[in-house]
This record gives sequence, structure tokens and C-alpha cells, in this order.
Amino acid sequence: MVPLDEDVLSFELDLANKECLAIHKLESSFGVIPYVRAKGKASVRVADILNHMQAEEPVDTSDMVMPEINTLILIDREVDMVTPMCSQLTYEGLLDEFLHINNGAVELDPSIMGVQQEGKKIKVPLNSSDKLFKELRDLNFEVVAQVLRQKATSMKQDYKEMTTTNQTVSELKDFVKKLNSLPEITRHINLAQHLSTFTSKHSFLSRLDMEQTLIEAQSYDICLDYIEELIHKQEPLVSVLRLLIIFSITNSGLPKKNFDHLRRELLHSYGFDHIAMLNNLEKAGLLKKQENKSNWHTIKRALQLVVEDTDTANPNDIAYVFSGYAPLSIRLVQQAVRSGWRPMEEILKLLPGPYSETKRGGFSSSPSFDTLHGASAAVDRVADGRRSLVLVVFIGGVTFAEISALRFLSAQETMAYYLIIGTTKIVSGNTLTETYMEKLG
Repeated sequence: MVPLDEDVLSFELDLANKECLAIHKLESSFGVIPYVRAKGKASVRVADILNHMQAEEPVDTSDMVMPEINTLILIDREVDMVTPMCSQLTYEGLLDEFLHINNGAVELDPSIMGVQQEGKKIKVPLNSSDKLFKELRDLNFEVVAQVLRQKATSMKQDYKEMTTTNQTVSELKDFVKKLNSLPEITRHINLAQHLSTFTSKHSFLSRLDMEQTLIEAQSYDICLDYIEELIHKQEPLVSVLRLLIIFSITNSGLPKKNFDHLRRELLHSYGFDHIAMLNNLEKAGLLKKQENKSNWHTIKRALQLVVEDTDTANPNDIAYVFSGYAPLSIRLVQQAVRSGWRPMEEILKLLPGPYSETKRGGFSSSPSFDTLHGASAAVDRVADGRRSLVLVVFIGGVTFAEISALRFLSAQETMAYYLIIGTTKIVSGNTLTETYMEKLG
């Protein structure tokens, strides 16, 4: 297990057994997790293996009054492949989309960071030890420039006061403290400026419009024309495939005529060596011919995936991370925390893979399964009065935008639990699509 940040653990694993071992090891320290909710084939398998492990090698709970982790929510990536294919719009998400964050850092040409240095790239760390990054990372990128501008203006004002008035020693000390944050401000101004060279392009803004149109399940003809135009321009194949995957999932496949036509166009534009990759994307159900009517409208409406008039500066919904689209995966987590799977069984059946909900023994003082989320606040606290933890584990990877959405939920006053995140790896639409290209192509 690798702690990527204060509230994010990465198991960096591929196999279900290893994921189970990592969670079982956590239980050795924090106690048996009494409630497990899983959605998706791999997630239900992990839940089953965990139960077998507990039966064969029980975690000793004799000296624990109440487990620190109240609920484990397991989400299989295949349940929601739309979200990672969309362009992330948080600061950290965009940094990953365009610069690829690797082990909590990005590598850049020195000139981008204002460094006069020839030759090799420089590594810029991105984690919670950088206080400014911690403040910016989960914001919608639209807001980041405004925050940085305010900080720079405040620093300039403080400097002006320092040079024109007599300051006390205490005031001098405070100013020096602020000066220490200047390198952080400069670093993020440089990074944000570099990102804006991508986000201000007409091609990026057009793409966002298309993603929104696909998610709203409207004007498919316009989307098909747009995708075909990208193919003819030989835009990066990964970018084209991401849009096609969103189209295929939200429309339950492409109409046969369009599927065959776009497949031919792709092979002509990018080369016939991509036949195997396209076949395997089809086998994976990510890019297929339409056989049934789409359930996307029902899912979208039931889970309120499209939120009109999203306020990105003062958000009141997780949809701010995609400027109007609430990630399906996180809506599932919201539901699991609020009232479990039962009230939404009909919707769960429309999504890929089985689901399960298990109560595990070991703690007589734990609230009953049915009253868990409707009971008094007292059951949501561990012995010392802190909020109980809910561990949300993504099998198959999670995006930075989804992590931001979970942090947003966790920070709400109405949230009874503190959410921590576990994942097999951090992914983006590019890295997921490239995995199919490498392993399956």
C-alpha cells in the first residue's frame, strides 16, 4: 500500500487477491469493517474473498469497542467508464490530463517554470505538503486563476505597506512568513499559465461541448460528425477513442451503419494495425454495435447526473468537477453512504456487473444494518467523538476529479462520515485507453 496523500491510499495492484490482502491488513490495525457494499464483478469478488479471509484468519477484535472504519464501499471501474473518459476540470485533474502526474509529481521543461536551465526536465512535486496546492487541487480550473490573482495582489499590498509604514517586529515576522509562500505562488502561477495554453484552445472547448452533448444524450448526429472530423484531421487516436467510448456507453452502442463506417475511417486514418485493438474494445463492451435500447436516460435522471447552472466558484454539488456532470461513480458512493443499495436496486441492475451488501460480525455495539444511516449521530462516531470512517475503494483505478468529488462530499457539514479513498491506481481517460491499446492491441 502506497499513501499517495493524506486521504488517498494506492494499492498499486492488479489482482483481486492482493487487493483483499491490503484491505485485510488495514483491518488488522483498525478492526473488522462491519458493512461492505460492492458494485461490479471485481468488487463483489473482492468482498467475497474478504469474507473468506475473515472466516479463515479472523481479525482479533477483543480489545476494540467500535471499528474505526464503519463501511467499505467497493466500486469496480467497469461500472462507470463514462467518467474517466470525460475531460477532468479540476486543477489537479487537468494537470494529470495534460502533464501526467506520476507518483505525486510532474516533469516539465524548465522554461515553463521560469528556470533558465538547458537540457533535462525538472520535477515539480504536487502533494499536500504544498499548502497552496492543497487549497487549489480540488477547485474547478475556472476558479484557480482568480485565487492566485488574489494571493499575488495581497502579497503586493503587504509589500507596499512594509515599505511605506513603520512596522512592529510582530508585523515584520508575519510578513516574512507570507514571503515564504512566494515560491509556491510563483510555481502555481506558472503551472496554471501553462495549463491555460491548452484549456483556452477552441479544440478543447469544442470537445467539452461534445462531451456534455453526449452525456445529455442529445444531438447524436452532431457528435458523429464531430468525431468523424477528428478522425479525418488525424487528431490523437486516444482522444478520438475517448469520445467514441462515451458515445457507445451512453447510447448502448453505435448504430451498425455508423459503427462500420467509423471503424473503416479509423483504420484508414490510423493504420490497419489497430484492428486487434478495435476488436478487443468491442469485446470489452466499450466500443460496440447497438443491439438494445439505451438505459442512459433512466440512469442519468435517477442519479441526477446532469446538474444545470453549476456554480464552479461556490459549488453545492459534486457536478462542479466536470462543470455540470456529476460523476456516476460518486453518485453511487453518495447513495451507498446515505441509504445503502436497497432503495436503488433497479438502477444498479441497469449498470454493469452484480452488486452485494454485507453485514459482517464482530462488534456488538455497531448499529444494525437497517438503522445504520437513519440512526442518531452517536453511531457515526468512534469512541473519542470523531466521525467514523468510510473507506471507498476503486478496483481498476480512480481519476483525480473523482477524488476531488469525494473530498467535497467528505467536507460537507451534513456528511456523517469522513471518507478516505483507496485505489488500485490513479487513472485518466488517456491512461485507461492506452492500457487497452497496449495490452489488447
